Amino acid sequence: MKLFINCEEAGHKCDKAQYSEATIFEKIKLLTHKLFCANCRGYSSRNTKLTKAIKKSKPQILPKEQKEVMKEQIRQQLSK
Repeated sequence: MKLFINCEEAGHKCDKAQYSEATIFEKIKLLTHKLFCANCRGYSSRNTKLTKAIKKSKPQILPKEQKEVMKEQIRQQLSK
């Protein structure tokens, strides 16, 4: 069982941790790696900010009728 991981593994573990899918041992490996790797600390920070922004956003979905109208307008413009 190795404690040190490479940046690729750290990125994967960081993503898993963001979605609460990482085990406690994976989290320890990630934290150990981030102590020594500035790039992965930055990746983790940006990943956290992105996750928070997505959770805060309130995406709105167009009704099906509006989508069809837009598709038809695009088709008309492309056929010119």
